[in-house]
Amino acid sequence: MTRKGRAKSVDAAFGADRLKLARAYLKAARNEVLLVEPGDIGNPVMSQIVTAAIAFTDALTATYAGRANQQDHAAAVKALRDALGNRLPTAQETNLSRILGEKDEVQYGTRPRSTADAQSLLARFEEFASWAEAEMTRLK
Repeated sequence: MTRKGRAKSVDAAFGADRLKLARAYLKAARNEVLLVEPGDIGNPVMSQIVTAAIAFTDALTATYAGRANQQDHAAAVKALRDALGNRLPTAQETNLSRILGEKDEVQYGTRPRSTADAQSLLARFEEFASWAEAEMTRLK
């Protein structure tokens, strides 16, 4: 068996637990967007969105392939494609790529992002999260 990037084998419980975390981060991001005030920085909301996207991706790859990506979040999109194949719509692959593309800047960068940026990323993520939830319930 060939190794596929930085991933580890995981069981079904891991996927279920990551799904719970993904939902919690999504809820926190939604709540935070509701509380923003003019002039607030969007980075914290965007950081939660990125974390939620990673957790949803882990839940999907764990459920469909018994594996979870580790450390290299840029490889998460490929891991999801490997796990789902053609069931991963191009639109959702693009959404995930763009969300994860924000990770380093919003979590480690110095450039403040606007609340409009955060709201836009949340809208993109809502599409991804809805699709991911539907994929997770397909197996039940």
